[in-house]
Amino acid sequence: MAESTAFADETCQSPYMAKITGEEEFVYVWTLGVEGVGDGSDKIVTVDVRKDSPSFGKVIDVDSIGGRGEAHHGGFTDDRRYLWMAGLDDSRIYIFDIASDPANPKLLKTIDDFTEKSGGAVGPHGAYALPGRVLISALSNKDGSGRTALVEYSNDGAYVATHWMPTAADAQGAEVETIADGYGYDARVLPRKNVMLTSSFTGRDNYMRPLGDLVKDQEAMKHFGQTMVLWDFHGRKPKKVFHVPGAPLEIRWAWGPYNNYAFTSTALTSKIWLVYEDRDGAWKASAVADIGTPSEMPVPVDISLSADDRTLFVDTFMDGMTRVFDVSDPHKPKQIYEKKIGSQVNMVSQSWDGTRLYYTSSLLANWDKTGQDNEQFLKAYSWDGQQLAPRFEIDFMAEKLGRPHIMQFGSRSLYPS
Repeated sequence: MAESTAFADETCQSPYMAKITGEEEFVYVWTLGVEGVGDGSDKIVTVDVRKDSPSFGKVIDVDSIGGRGEAHHGGFTDDRRYLWMAGLDDSRIYIFDIASDPANPKLLKTIDDFTEKSGGAVGPHGAYALPGRVLISALSNKDGSGRTALVEYSNDGAYVATHWMPTAADAQGAEVETIADGYGYDARVLPRKNVMLTSSFTGRDNYMRPLGDLVKDQEAMKHFGQTMVLWDFHGRKPKKVFHVPGAPLEIRWAWGPYNNYAFTSTALTSKIWLVYEDRDGAWKASAVADIGTPSEMPVPVDISLSADDRTLFVDTFMDGMTRVFDVSDPHKPKQIYEKKIGSQVNMVSQSWDGTRLYYTSSLLANWDKTGQDNEQFLKAYSWDGQQLAPRFEIDFMAEKLGRPHIMQFGSRSLYPS
Protein backbone atom coordinates (compact mmCIF):
# COMPACT_ATOMS: atom_id res chain seq x y z
CA MET A 1 0.00 0.00 0.00
CA ALA A 2 0.97 3.63 -0.33
CA GLU A 3 2.72 5.54 2.41
CA SER A 4 0.52 6.21 5.42
CA THR A 5 2.18 9.62 5.88
CA ALA A 6 0.42 11.12 2.87
CA PHE A 7 -1.62 14.19 3.77
CA ALA A 8 -2.79 15.38 0.40
CA ASP A 9 -2.79 13.96 -3.11
CA GLU A 10 -5.77 12.75 -5.05
CA THR A 11 -8.00 9.96 -3.80
CA CYS A 12 -9.03 7.01 -5.96
CA GLN A 13 -5.59 6.41 -7.47
CA SER A 14 -3.64 3.16 -7.73
CA PRO A 15 -2.36 2.02 -4.32
CA TYR A 16 0.93 1.12 -5.99
CA MET A 17 1.60 4.75 -6.92
CA ALA A 18 3.91 7.17 -5.09
CA LYS A 19 1.96 9.80 -3.19
CA ILE A 20 2.32 13.51 -2.65
CA THR A 21 3.05 14.28 1.01
CA GLY A 22 1.67 17.79 0.99
CA GLU A 23 -0.75 19.79 -1.11
CA GLU A 24 -0.77 19.27 -4.84
CA GLU A 25 1.12 21.99 -6.72
CA PHE A 26 -0.03 21.36 -10.25
CA VAL A 27 -3.11 19.93 -11.96
CA TYR A 28 -2.49 18.35 -15.35
CA VAL A 29 -5.59 18.43 -17.56
CA TRP A 30 -5.79 16.12 -20.59
CA THR A 31 -7.71 18.25 -23.06
CA LEU A 32 -9.51 17.43 -26.33
CA GLY A 33 -8.62 19.66 -29.21
CA VAL A 34 -11.41 21.52 -31.00
CA GLU A 35 -11.14 22.52 -34.64
CA GLY A 36 -10.75 26.30 -34.90
CA VAL A 37 -9.92 26.70 -31.19
CA GLY A 38 -6.26 27.51 -30.63
CA ASP A 39 -4.07 24.97 -32.40
CA GLY A 40 -6.96 22.48 -32.50
CA SER A 41 -4.85 19.70 -31.01
CA ASP A 42 -5.22 17.48 -27.96
CA LYS A 43 -2.93 18.70 -25.22
CA ILE A 44 -1.72 18.54 -21.64
CA VAL A 45 -2.60 21.75 -19.83
CA THR A 46 -0.68 22.44 -16.62
CA VAL A 47 -2.43 24.61 -14.03
CA ASP A 48 -0.61 26.16 -11.08
CA VAL A 49 -2.47 25.41 -7.81
CA ARG A 50 0.27 26.51 -5.38
CA LYS A 51 -1.77 28.69 -3.05
CA ASP A 52 0.99 31.28 -2.53
CA SER A 53 2.02 31.44 -6.18
CA PRO A 54 1.43 34.63 -8.21
CA SER A 55 0.10 32.35 -10.98
CA PHE A 56 -2.29 30.44 -8.69
CA GLY A 57 -5.28 29.22 -10.67
CA LYS A 58 -3.64 30.03 -14.00
CA VAL A 59 -2.46 27.97 -16.96
CA ILE A 60 1.35 27.91 -16.87
CA ASP A 61 2.16 25.37 -19.58
CA VAL A 62 0.54 23.78 -22.64
CA ASP A 63 1.93 20.77 -24.53
CA SER A 64 0.10 19.82 -27.72
CA ILE A 65 0.47 16.42 -29.38
CA GLY A 66 -0.07 17.80 -32.88
CA GLY A 67 -3.41 16.24 -33.73
CA ARG A 68 -6.82 15.19 -32.40
CA GLY A 69 -7.42 11.61 -31.24
CA GLU A 70 -10.27 12.01 -28.69
CA ALA A 71 -8.13 12.67 -25.60
CA HIS A 72 -9.82 10.95 -22.69
CA HIS A 73 -8.17 9.19 -19.75
CA GLY A 74 -4.74 8.29 -18.46
CA GLY A 75 -2.60 8.00 -15.37
CA PHE A 76 0.85 7.89 -13.82
CA THR A 77 3.39 5.10 -13.64
CA ASP A 78 3.96 3.71 -10.14
CA ASP A 79 7.04 5.90 -9.63
CA ARG A 80 4.98 8.82 -10.88
CA ARG A 81 7.76 9.97 -13.17
CA TYR A 82 5.73 9.49 -16.34
CA LEU A 83 2.16 10.37 -17.22
CA TRP A 84 0.46 8.15 -19.80
CA MET A 85 -2.45 9.77 -21.66
CA ALA A 86 -4.55 8.02 -24.29
CA GLY A 87 -6.75 8.80 -27.28
CA LEU A 88 -9.98 6.87 -27.79
CA ASP A 89 -10.15 7.58 -31.52
CA ASP A 90 -6.56 7.20 -32.69
CA SER A 91 -5.70 4.47 -30.13
CA ARG A 92 -2.42 6.19 -29.37
CA ILE A 93 -0.81 6.50 -25.95
CA TYR A 94 1.30 9.56 -25.19
CA ILE A 95 3.94 9.27 -22.47
CA PHE A 96 4.93 12.58 -20.84
CA ASP A 97 8.00 13.12 -18.70
CA ILE A 98 6.80 14.83 -15.54
CA ALA A 99 9.72 14.24 -13.19
CA SER A 100 12.32 16.33 -15.04
CA ASP A 101 10.27 19.50 -14.54
CA PRO A 102 6.81 19.05 -12.97
CA ALA A 103 5.80 22.55 -14.07
CA ASN A 104 6.69 21.80 -17.68
CA PRO A 105 5.75 18.27 -18.90
CA LYS A 106 7.42 17.04 -22.06
CA LEU A 107 6.16 14.45 -24.54
CA LEU A 108 8.72 11.65 -24.37
CA LYS A 109 7.27 8.79 -26.39
CA THR A 110 4.19 7.84 -28.39
CA ILE A 111 2.86 4.29 -28.58
CA ASP A 112 1.16 4.11 -31.98
CA ASP A 113 0.87 0.33 -32.40
CA PHE A 114 -1.51 -0.37 -29.52
CA THR A 115 -4.03 -2.19 -31.70
CA GLU A 116 -1.44 -4.35 -33.45
CA LYS A 117 0.48 -5.30 -30.30
CA SER A 118 -2.65 -6.00 -28.25
CA GLY A 119 -4.13 -8.29 -30.88
CA GLY A 120 -7.04 -6.08 -31.85
CA ALA A 121 -8.03 -3.92 -28.89
CA VAL A 122 -8.80 -0.24 -29.62
CA GLY A 123 -9.69 2.81 -27.57
CA PRO A 124 -7.08 2.75 -24.77
CA HIS A 125 -8.89 4.22 -21.81
CA GLY A 126 -7.49 4.18 -18.30
CA ALA A 127 -3.79 3.88 -17.43
CA TYR A 128 -3.46 2.21 -14.02
CA ALA A 129 -0.15 1.87 -12.20
CA LEU A 130 1.02 -1.63 -11.27
CA PRO A 131 4.47 -2.40 -9.86
CA GLY A 132 6.78 -1.62 -12.78
CA ARG A 133 3.91 -1.83 -15.24
CA VAL A 134 0.94 0.09 -16.59
CA LEU A 135 -2.44 -1.58 -17.11
CA ILE A 136 -4.50 -0.14 -19.96
CA SER A 137 -8.23 -0.86 -19.99
CA ALA A 138 -9.42 -0.60 -23.60
CA LEU A 139 -12.98 0.23 -24.64
CA SER A 140 -13.46 -1.77 -27.82
CA ASN A 141 -12.11 -4.00 -30.58
CA LYS A 142 -11.21 -3.33 -34.19
CA ASP A 143 -14.68 -4.10 -35.59
CA GLY A 144 -16.23 -1.57 -33.20
CA SER A 145 -18.70 -4.01 -31.65
CA GLY A 146 -17.08 -3.81 -28.25
CA ARG A 147 -15.48 -7.00 -26.86
CA THR A 148 -12.28 -5.66 -25.42
CA ALA A 149 -9.28 -6.32 -23.22
CA LEU A 150 -6.85 -5.22 -20.55
CA VAL A 151 -3.40 -4.58 -21.99
CA GLU A 152 -0.18 -4.53 -19.95
CA TYR A 153 2.97 -2.56 -20.67
CA SER A 154 6.24 -2.12 -18.85
CA ASN A 155 6.89 1.35 -17.46
CA ASP A 156 9.18 2.10 -20.39
CA GLY A 157 6.40 1.39 -22.88
CA ALA A 158 7.16 -2.18 -23.95
CA TYR A 159 4.11 -4.38 -24.61
CA VAL A 160 3.74 -7.26 -22.12
CA ALA A 161 0.36 -9.03 -22.41
CA THR A 162 -3.31 -8.84 -23.39
CA HIS A 163 -6.14 -10.17 -21.19
CA TRP A 164 -9.47 -10.36 -23.02
CA MET A 165 -12.71 -9.79 -21.17
CA PRO A 166 -14.86 -12.89 -20.57
CA THR A 167 -17.86 -13.46 -22.83
CA ALA A 168 -20.72 -15.95 -22.94
CA ALA A 169 -18.80 -17.94 -25.56
CA ASP A 170 -15.53 -17.72 -23.68
CA ALA A 171 -16.12 -17.22 -19.97
CA GLN A 172 -12.55 -18.34 -19.18
CA GLY A 173 -13.77 -20.32 -16.18
CA ALA A 174 -15.55 -17.41 -14.52
CA GLU A 175 -18.86 -17.79 -12.69
CA VAL A 176 -21.44 -15.81 -14.69
CA GLU A 177 -24.46 -14.39 -12.84
CA THR A 178 -26.54 -13.58 -15.92
CA ILE A 179 -24.44 -12.58 -18.91
CA ALA A 180 -20.81 -12.02 -19.86
CA ASP A 181 -20.86 -9.23 -22.45
CA GLY A 182 -17.12 -8.63 -22.96
CA TYR A 183 -17.27 -4.82 -22.65
CA GLY A 184 -14.69 -2.86 -20.68
CA TYR A 185 -14.17 0.53 -19.07
CA ASP A 186 -12.32 0.86 -15.74
CA ALA A 187 -9.94 -1.51 -13.90
CA ARG A 188 -8.94 -1.17 -10.22
CA VAL A 189 -7.08 -3.44 -7.78
CA LEU A 190 -7.52 -4.26 -4.07
CA PRO A 191 -4.07 -5.78 -3.42
CA ARG A 192 -4.61 -7.26 0.05
CA LYS A 193 -7.49 -9.38 -1.26
CA ASN A 194 -5.73 -10.15 -4.57
CA VAL A 195 -8.76 -9.01 -6.55
CA MET A 196 -9.21 -6.69 -9.49
CA LEU A 197 -12.56 -5.27 -10.57
CA THR A 198 -13.45 -4.15 -14.08
CA SER A 199 -16.52 -2.35 -15.41
CA SER A 200 -18.14 -2.03 -18.85
CA PHE A 201 -19.25 0.66 -21.29
CA THR A 202 -19.81 0.21 -25.03
CA GLY A 203 -17.99 -0.34 -28.32
CA ARG A 204 -16.38 2.15 -30.65
CA ASP A 205 -19.40 2.19 -32.96
CA ASN A 206 -21.35 3.78 -30.13
CA TYR A 207 -18.90 5.99 -28.25
CA MET A 208 -17.66 7.77 -31.40
CA ARG A 209 -21.21 8.39 -32.63
CA PRO A 210 -23.02 11.71 -32.00
CA LEU A 211 -25.09 11.28 -28.85
CA GLY A 212 -28.24 12.74 -30.39
CA ASP A 213 -28.22 10.08 -33.11
CA LEU A 214 -27.24 7.29 -30.76
CA VAL A 215 -30.08 7.71 -28.26
CA LYS A 216 -32.64 7.53 -31.09
CA ASP A 217 -31.27 4.17 -32.25
CA GLN A 218 -32.94 1.62 -30.00
CA GLU A 219 -30.88 -1.25 -31.41
CA ALA A 220 -27.61 0.58 -30.72
CA MET A 221 -28.75 1.43 -27.19
CA LYS A 222 -28.99 -2.30 -26.45
CA HIS A 223 -25.23 -2.54 -26.88
CA PHE A 224 -24.03 -1.10 -23.60
CA GLY A 225 -22.25 -2.93 -20.82
CA GLN A 226 -24.21 -4.56 -18.03
CA THR A 227 -21.45 -6.38 -16.21
CA MET A 228 -18.60 -6.04 -13.77
CA VAL A 229 -15.91 -8.67 -13.53
CA LEU A 230 -14.02 -9.75 -10.41
CA TRP A 231 -10.56 -11.07 -11.32
CA ASP A 232 -7.85 -13.08 -9.62
CA PHE A 233 -5.41 -10.21 -9.86
CA HIS A 234 -2.13 -12.13 -9.70
CA GLY A 235 -3.39 -14.79 -12.10
CA ARG A 236 -5.13 -12.23 -14.33
CA LYS A 237 -8.06 -14.65 -14.49
CA PRO A 238 -11.74 -13.66 -14.30
CA LYS A 239 -13.50 -15.24 -11.29
CA LYS A 240 -17.04 -13.88 -11.36
CA VAL A 241 -19.15 -11.78 -13.73
CA PHE A 242 -21.72 -9.66 -11.89
CA HIS A 243 -24.89 -8.44 -13.56
CA VAL A 244 -24.83 -4.62 -13.18
CA PRO A 245 -27.18 -3.21 -15.83
CA GLY A 246 -26.90 0.32 -17.20
CA ALA A 247 -23.19 0.81 -18.07
CA PRO A 248 -21.19 0.73 -14.80
CA LEU A 249 -18.30 3.16 -15.20
CA GLU A 250 -15.74 4.38 -12.65
CA ILE A 251 -14.68 2.00 -9.85
CA ARG A 252 -13.62 3.28 -6.43
CA TRP A 253 -12.28 0.81 -3.86
CA ALA A 254 -12.55 1.77 -0.20
CA TRP A 255 -9.19 2.37 1.47
CA GLY A 256 -9.90 1.21 5.05
CA PRO A 257 -7.95 -1.94 6.04
CA TYR A 258 -11.15 -3.90 6.70
CA ASN A 259 -13.35 -2.28 4.05
CA ASN A 260 -13.63 -4.94 1.38
CA TYR A 261 -15.88 -3.11 -1.05
CA ALA A 262 -15.99 -0.80 -4.03
CA PHE A 263 -18.52 1.63 -5.48
CA THR A 264 -19.51 2.32 -9.03
CA SER A 265 -22.32 4.26 -10.71
CA THR A 266 -24.39 3.24 -13.70
CA ALA A 267 -24.74 5.86 -16.43
CA LEU A 268 -28.00 4.66 -17.96
CA THR A 269 -29.89 3.58 -14.82
CA SER A 270 -28.55 6.25 -12.45
CA LYS A 271 -27.74 4.08 -9.46
CA ILE A 272 -24.89 3.60 -7.02
CA TRP A 273 -23.78 -0.03 -6.90
CA LEU A 274 -21.75 -1.71 -4.19
CA VAL A 275 -19.48 -4.68 -4.92
CA TYR A 276 -18.50 -6.27 -1.62
CA GLU A 277 -17.17 -9.34 0.11
CA ASP A 278 -19.96 -10.70 2.28
CA ARG A 279 -19.53 -12.29 5.70
CA ASP A 280 -19.58 -15.71 4.06
CA GLY A 281 -16.57 -14.74 1.95
CA ALA A 282 -18.57 -14.51 -1.28
CA TRP A 283 -18.28 -11.42 -3.47
CA LYS A 284 -21.62 -9.83 -4.36
CA ALA A 285 -22.99 -6.78 -6.19
CA SER A 286 -26.05 -4.76 -5.13
CA ALA A 287 -27.71 -1.51 -6.16
CA VAL A 288 -27.70 0.61 -2.99
CA ALA A 289 -29.03 4.07 -3.96
CA ASP A 290 -30.58 6.16 -6.71
CA ILE A 291 -28.70 9.17 -8.08
CA GLY A 292 -31.05 12.09 -8.64
CA THR A 293 -34.23 11.05 -10.41
CA PRO A 294 -33.30 8.10 -12.65
CA SER A 295 -36.30 8.58 -14.97
CA GLU A 296 -34.89 12.01 -15.89
CA MET A 297 -31.59 10.45 -17.06
CA PRO A 298 -29.10 12.65 -15.18
CA VAL A 299 -26.31 10.32 -16.50
CA PRO A 300 -23.85 9.74 -13.65
CA VAL A 301 -20.26 9.97 -14.83
CA ASP A 302 -17.23 10.38 -12.55
CA ILE A 303 -17.28 9.57 -8.82
CA SER A 304 -14.76 10.26 -6.06
CA LEU A 305 -14.53 8.50 -2.69
CA SER A 306 -12.95 10.34 0.23
CA ALA A 307 -9.83 8.86 1.80
CA ASP A 308 -11.76 7.96 4.97
CA ASP A 309 -14.35 6.05 2.90
CA ARG A 310 -17.20 8.14 4.36
CA THR A 311 -18.11 10.51 1.53
CA LEU A 312 -18.80 9.85 -2.15
CA PHE A 313 -18.99 12.67 -4.71
CA VAL A 314 -21.08 11.80 -7.78
CA ASP A 315 -21.20 13.96 -10.92
CA THR A 316 -24.13 13.82 -13.34
CA PHE A 317 -23.44 15.09 -16.82
CA MET A 318 -26.86 16.11 -18.11
CA ASP A 319 -27.88 18.38 -15.22
CA GLY A 320 -24.33 19.56 -14.40
CA MET A 321 -24.74 18.58 -10.74
CA THR A 322 -22.40 17.13 -8.17
CA ARG A 323 -24.08 15.20 -5.38
CA VAL A 324 -22.43 14.19 -2.14
CA PHE A 325 -23.44 10.96 -0.40
CA ASP A 326 -22.69 9.86 3.14
CA VAL A 327 -21.48 6.30 2.54
CA SER A 328 -20.33 5.55 6.09
CA ASP A 329 -22.81 2.68 5.82
CA PRO A 330 -21.89 1.54 2.30
CA HIS A 331 -25.12 -0.45 1.97
CA LYS A 332 -27.25 2.65 2.69
CA PRO A 333 -25.82 5.77 1.04
CA LYS A 334 -27.63 9.00 1.92
CA GLN A 335 -27.40 12.17 -0.14
CA ILE A 336 -26.27 15.07 2.07
CA TYR A 337 -25.50 17.85 -0.42
CA GLU A 338 -25.84 18.88 -4.04
CA LYS A 339 -24.59 21.77 -6.15
CA LYS A 340 -24.82 22.72 -9.80
CA ILE A 341 -21.29 23.03 -11.19
CA GLY A 342 -22.18 24.07 -14.74
CA SER A 343 -24.39 23.31 -17.72
CA GLN A 344 -22.47 20.03 -17.97
CA VAL A 345 -19.92 18.36 -15.72
CA ASN A 346 -17.92 15.17 -15.99
CA MET A 347 -14.72 14.57 -14.00
CA VAL A 348 -14.10 15.23 -10.31
CA SER A 349 -10.77 14.93 -8.49
CA GLN A 350 -10.49 15.20 -4.71
CA SER A 351 -7.45 15.93 -2.58
CA TRP A 352 -6.42 13.28 -0.07
CA ASP A 353 -7.43 15.48 2.89
CA GLY A 354 -10.82 16.01 1.29
CA THR A 355 -10.68 19.82 1.38
CA ARG A 356 -10.08 20.59 -2.31
CA LEU A 357 -12.04 19.41 -5.35
CA TYR A 358 -11.55 20.02 -9.04
CA TYR A 359 -14.16 19.59 -11.78
CA THR A 360 -13.97 19.49 -15.57
CA SER A 361 -16.74 19.56 -18.13
CA SER A 362 -16.12 17.43 -21.22
CA LEU A 363 -17.47 13.89 -21.72
CA LEU A 364 -16.76 13.03 -25.36
CA ALA A 365 -16.38 15.35 -28.33
CA ASN A 366 -19.60 14.07 -29.92
CA TRP A 367 -21.48 13.84 -26.62
CA ASP A 368 -20.83 17.29 -25.14
CA LYS A 369 -23.70 19.74 -25.23
CA THR A 370 -23.87 22.38 -27.93
CA GLY A 371 -24.55 26.10 -28.11
CA GLN A 372 -24.49 28.07 -24.87
CA ASP A 373 -24.59 24.84 -22.85
CA ASN A 374 -21.22 23.82 -24.25
CA GLU A 375 -19.34 25.24 -21.27
CA GLN A 376 -15.77 23.97 -21.06
CA PHE A 377 -14.07 24.62 -17.75
CA LEU A 378 -11.85 23.62 -14.90
CA LYS A 379 -13.40 24.74 -11.62
CA ALA A 380 -11.76 24.41 -8.21
CA TYR A 381 -13.60 24.39 -4.89
CA SER A 382 -12.87 24.01 -1.21
CA TRP A 383 -15.02 21.58 0.83
CA ASP A 384 -15.61 22.00 4.56
CA GLY A 385 -17.75 18.91 4.98
CA GLN A 386 -20.95 20.86 4.43
CA GLN A 387 -20.62 22.91 1.27
CA LEU A 388 -18.42 23.71 -1.70
CA ALA A 389 -16.90 27.19 -1.98
CA PRO A 390 -15.31 28.45 -5.24
CA ARG A 391 -11.52 28.89 -5.37
CA PHE A 392 -10.93 29.60 -9.08
CA GLU A 393 -12.14 28.64 -12.54
CA ILE A 394 -10.63 28.62 -16.02
CA ASP A 395 -12.73 28.94 -19.19
CA PHE A 396 -11.00 26.54 -21.57
CA MET A 397 -12.71 27.94 -24.66
CA ALA A 398 -11.82 31.55 -23.82
CA GLU A 399 -8.24 30.38 -23.27
CA LYS A 400 -8.38 28.63 -26.69
CA LEU A 401 -7.49 25.26 -25.18
CA GLY A 402 -10.40 22.93 -25.96
CA ARG A 403 -12.47 20.44 -23.95
CA PRO A 404 -10.93 19.57 -20.55
CA HIS A 405 -11.26 15.98 -19.42
CA ILE A 406 -9.27 13.95 -16.87
CA MET A 407 -7.10 15.62 -14.23
CA GLN A 408 -3.99 14.37 -12.44
CA PHE A 409 -2.13 16.01 -9.55
CA GLY A 410 1.59 16.83 -9.51
CA SER A 411 4.19 18.15 -7.10
CA ARG A 412 7.92 18.78 -7.13
CA SER A 413 8.15 17.05 -3.74
CA LEU A 414 7.82 13.70 -5.52
CA TYR A 415 11.23 14.09 -7.14
CA PRO A 416 13.89 15.04 -4.57
CA SER A 417 17.19 15.89 -6.22
